[in-house]
Amino acid sequence: MDKMMILAAVFAIAALYMGLSRRRMKKEIYAFTNRLESCLDAMALGREMEQDADDEDTLWSKVYERLKRLDRIWQKKNAESLEEKKKIKELISDISHQTKTPIANIKLYVELLQEEGNGQEHRFLQKIGAQTEKLDFLLKSMVKMSRLETGVIGVHCKRQSLSETLGRAVSSIVPKSEQKQIRLSVDCDSSVTVMHDSKWTEEALFNILENAVKYTGQGGSIRVSVSVQEIFTKISIKDTGKGIAPERQAEIFARFYREPEVYDQEGIGVGLYLARNIMTLQNGYIEVRSEPGAGADFRLYLPNR
Repeated sequence: MDKMMILAAVFAIAALYMGLSRRRMKKEIYAFTNRLESCLDAMALGREMEQDADDEDTLWSKVYERLKRLDRIWQKKNAESLEEKKKIKELISDISHQTKTPIANIKLYVELLQEEGNGQEHRFLQKIGAQTEKLDFLLKSMVKMSRLETGVIGVHCKRQSLSETLGRAVSSIVPKSEQKQIRLSVDCDSSVTVMHDSKWTEEALFNILENAVKYTGQGGSIRVSVSVQEIFTKISIKDTGKGIAPERQAEIFARFYREPEVYDQEGIGVGLYLARNIMTLQNGYIEVRSEPGAGADFRLYLPNR
């Protein structure tokens, strides 16, 4: 009987010790995870990580030292990245500023000379003027590309009316479509709102519309329609133009790509490249459906949330 009581007491003490050990272990795990979470939050926000005064060679002290080392590397890389972006921003601004004045002067000189020149001179001056406009467009496009690619200018999405953004893009393309007597129709409910950067989305839409007008023949048509789907809102821009061969549809979004048949057309091949980048930066995407001679349907998708 005494042995049984002793065994029972031993088991009770062992159970009590195990219970206390589990409680202490649980408490230590909670403390460890709280410290880890606090340090990770500080790293994410760029604040100094806190460390309790503890000289013991504990697991936490080892983890903290490694986190501290990682944080120093991270901050150094971040500082280098910010400095690099600053230099690129200054370079882009300098290029933009330095080219703006000479191009404007060339345009002015061409206009002045056209007032005084004869027929033959007028033809040469018109060609100079057209090439100057092309150069101006190229430089502006390159500045836009550089700013987007380097993150110097980012997209800032907020929930706003899609019809207003689309309306501005369509209004900008109307003069060119009227010159070719292209029928332009738009179907977009004014109540549709979606997360997007209005300025950059307008740029992407205009680039697609400009492409559609450029490669749609005299008297053709372009139809723009918007439909709200479960995850994305789709903007379809469908034309009756020359169409795109299936094997080239992946290439058309490349920078400076131009199809062999259209080298006589104006343009430098950056519109679709910019449009795709703009959509990607907004967590959206572009796809194209087309067959040669059957027009093209560019579909732009913006996330609903």
